[in-house]
Amino acid sequence: MAKGGRRYPLVVYTHMMNRWYPVILFLGLALLGMTLALYIWGFEEWRWLGFASVGVFCIFVGLMMFLLRKSAYVQPFSDHLRLATPFLRLNISYKRLRRASSTNMGALFPPKSVPKSMVDIIAPLSKMSAIVIELTSLPMSQAALRLFLSPLFFKDKTPHFVLLVDDWMRFSAELESMRTGSTTSAPQKTRDTSILSRLPRK
Repeated sequence: MAKGGRRYPLVVYTHMMNRWYPVILFLGLALLGMTLALYIWGFEEWRWLGFASVGVFCIFVGLMMFLLRKSAYVQPFSDHLRLATPFLRLNISYKRLRRASSTNMGALFPPKSVPKSMVDIIAPLSKMSAIVIELTSLPMSQAALRLFLSPLFFKDKTPHFVLLVDDWMRFSAELESMRTGSTTSAPQKTRDTSILSRLPRK
């Protein structure tokens, strides 16, 4: 079994969940409050039961988002990189990895290049550094990946992932350590170049 390293929570996923779960919880509570009012005012049962059902569903979804907000992570292994969310788990072989580099989220997603609905989302993240993992090919189609991942995981249509974690330097160092440690032949080690050497110095 491949040796696994530290799990690094994906900041984008956590950030999105933190934005939405309070809104959904509030909506659920508001609907339950409306249900109580309709019941007290003597409205037909089907009316207040409908509001109650939607309210309970919203509260359930909001609580699930709260509990799962830190469940998405990236984790280096000795022979692959794992990218996991509650609904998606990808094992990305190091054979696919071309290079990794760090860059600023604001440079990857400038305000003028993203939809207006995304501007407020990217603003708090714009000063953070992300690791861009460039690949020879994706494990599955980008169209399918976009069903499970935020647009902020992709800067364009080339095969890659934008990975935003709190401790990007530690992540990149561990990724490089795991990747180079998984090689077994001397020629392969000669061909490999350090990920850290490609990270721009600030």
